[in-house]
Amino acid sequence: MSRHIVMHTQRLTLTLTALASAGLLLTACGTESGAGSEGGSGGGSGGSAENGPRVTGVRWHVESLTASGRKHTAPEGAYLKIGKDGRADGSYGCNHVGSDVSVKGDTLEFGEPVMTKRACTDESRMDFEKQLVRALGEGEFTAKVDGDRMTLTTAEGDRVDFTSQPAEPAAPLTGTKWTVHDIGDGRAAAAPLPKALDGKVHLTFGADGKVRGNLGCNDVTARAEAADGWITFGAPATTRKMCPGDAMTTERKLLKLFDGKARYAISKDTLKLTAADSTVISARADRKGDGSGKNDENESGKGAEKK
Repeated sequence: MSRHIVMHTQRLTLTLTALASAGLLLTACGTESGAGSEGGSGGGSGGSAENGPRVTGVRWHVESLTASGRKHTAPEGAYLKIGKDGRADGSYGCNHVGSDVSVKGDTLEFGEPVMTKRACTDESRMDFEKQLVRALGEGEFTAKVDGDRMTLTTAEGDRVDFTSQPAEPAAPLTGTKWTVHDIGDGRAAAAPLPKALDGKVHLTFGADGKVRGNLGCNDVTARAEAADGWITFGAPATTRKMCPGDAMTTERKLLKLFDGKARYAISKDTLKLTAADSTVISARADRKGDGSGKNDENESGKGAEKK
């Protein structure tokens, strides 16, 4: 009798070994490996994990949205996280957003979003959020992951670019030397400053509630109080030098900022100022220095006289 049991056990062992070799033996009580479950061997690809890129379980920082051929830079803090449970959540600029998401191989499709109802004072954040929510809800995306970067692209060519690296914090308004690089009027594309003024026109907002800098020809000092996306400028006090035409033309444009309110927005190293008459001024943060702006404040404030 014991001999029959041994022979039966040997035959069963051989049968199981053969099935396993043929790839016909299922594991986990009939659950296929790589089906998007938390413990599947495909770990992290979501959906058809064996063939798709790793998109789940990563905090993806939104870099930009390109829609209808126009690229929009994401505001600081915008991110998306896609879970292996079929849920996506994040912040697209202002509000927290959640939705279902289907991940099949390299194809993603987002469901109806559920959002908080916070109203941000920065209109650029709200505008980007609306555009991204609309874009993600319009159809299927093809995902491509290359190292720490992910791109979601539609059949029409619209795309969202992400990185898994934390975004560099935006430069602070106060204490940063902002070098002006172009000026526009809100109706036409902004024009870069004349080459002779490249790197010379700058503003520094101090912790004392004042702004100091150079307008192209003269140094300037004025009251500048920032709150809720707006800067209230006081009347400017300037030196009284006379300079060649380009410098004075640029200075006259910049003087439109003062003695009134201007909207401001910071995206990474870029400051955008929009004056009451729709003059738009863009400036870049100078991160070479110590960031305090003390030297600029002391130098720019010397000898300033009120016009």
